Amino acid sequence: MRGDNQTLHVVAARCAAAFYLLLCLAALPSAQGASPLRLLSKFPASSIIIINSDGPCVLIDVWVATSPAQRSQGLMFIEELGAYEGMVFLYRQPAEIAMWMKNTLISLDMLFIRGNQRIASIAENTTPLSTDTIYSGEPVQIVLELNAGSAQRWNISPEDWILFNENPADLEQPPLF
Repeated sequence: MRGDNQTLHVVAARCAAAFYLLLCLAALPSAQGASPLRLLSKFPASSIIIINSDGPCVLIDVWVATSPAQRSQGLMFIEELGAYEGMVFLYRQPAEIAMWMKNTLISLDMLFIRGNQRIASIAENTTPLSTDTIYSGEPVQIVLELNAGSAQRWNISPEDWILFNENPADLEQPPLF
């Protein structure tokens, strides 16, 4: 009888722990169910003009990712972008940049841009949710993510220019903690 009582207490304790865990998980904010505006609300907004030699200039509204946390989040869990929307990632120093599409639900074109605001390379039609690494191919300071197909639609190619009022070298030094 005593063994049955102990078993009952163990089962009750496990059930209580499982119930408590479910309550805690339910209380956590879920990025996957969040609205795009809420996910992007912590990013400053700006605009970029893409100037290419073979077509019209294109004005893009962008969310700006400057901190390591913002660059890590990027466009994760965003289900759609408007035709003239994107995200720009800024880096203080030129570096060869490696990106991936983990938790990114939409296909993108990634424009890797030098500090002089010339496009160095373009990764078109990236694969959603992929953990494959996408490299810039040379040191850059800016990455612009657009809807997949944008580079082809607007005839954007390497050595085209962007006009952007933010200079990556002028970014505030991030805190050490």
